[in-house]
Amino acid sequence: MLAVLRAPTREYVTATMDCHRWDGFAPRPDDIVVATYPKCGTTWTQRIVDLLVFQSPDPRPFLQSSPWLDATFFAPIEANLAALDAQTHRRFVKSHMPFDALPVYEGVKYIHVARDGRDACMSFHNHMLGFKPEIRAAILARAPDVGTEPTERMMETPGDPRAFYLQWIGEAEADGGADVSFFDFETTYWRERREPNLLLVHYADLKADLAGEMRRISEYLEIETPERLLPALARAASFETMKAQGDEMMPELHMAFDRGADRFINKGVNGRWKDVLTADDLARYHALVAAKFTPAQAAWTEHGRLVAGDPRAL
Repeated sequence: MLAVLRAPTREYVTATMDCHRWDGFAPRPDDIVVATYPKCGTTWTQRIVDLLVFQSPDPRPFLQSSPWLDATFFAPIEANLAALDAQTHRRFVKSHMPFDALPVYEGVKYIHVARDGRDACMSFHNHMLGFKPEIRAAILARAPDVGTEPTERMMETPGDPRAFYLQWIGEAEADGGADVSFFDFETTYWRERREPNLLLVHYADLKADLAGEMRRISEYLEIETPERLLPALARAASFETMKAQGDEMMPELHMAFDRGADRFINKGVNGRWKDVLTADDLARYHALVAAKFTPAQAAWTEHGRLVAGDPRAL
């Protein structure tokens, strides 16, 4: 068993996630954990890691090999752990845990992807609208059993994106529910940004220079990716390719979402909030940024490394 460099310091259990599902995880010294706040580029980064691990642009059902280990509504933890134990390739696992709710193991590489919270919220809106009724019902039914209250957006997702944002920002301002707010979630990763086993990546940088960011991730994972192969891998990781190959790579999404992968891989753009939110709405967001983030973290979260600088140096 690998040494634990830092045990979890937070218990995080909601109607959709349970940190204790990591209790039986048996890490290997080259494991990779992709850990993000929802809708910040998690699946995109899983596909990037899949491409780098296998060094091939071919489409593969990578969500099957890269389970969301903390999720309570897809598969029993015993099935997830058995599938991971049977893998012979380098393993990569998904998490939506705050970093302080995850165990940090010696040798395991953690990748955190950040995004402007307003963009994450707009993408989250589409995500919540796409949930099939039976999945939503199963999640709501579980909430009382784990002692949590369903959020407003889980109980009834409004069709209007501004109304959804007002729910989302109101929950963050209340700062006392079972869910960790976007702002507190991001801070759990930011404060450990200089640890050698954690790499911070940003959605905006992936949009601006996908091949360059893939090279950076490859180097961090100590994978030697030939320069001649990188363009093909980057094309395979593009939004257009992932949208076109979504059902082939992620067939299980039809279980949870109307239109399956087509709903899940929606637009892949930033800035949609600019045509939705009022000046007062934005002031509420900026007030939380000022209260929760340092100026350096605020700049990084909004703009990414290519604009704000390397988080390790900030």
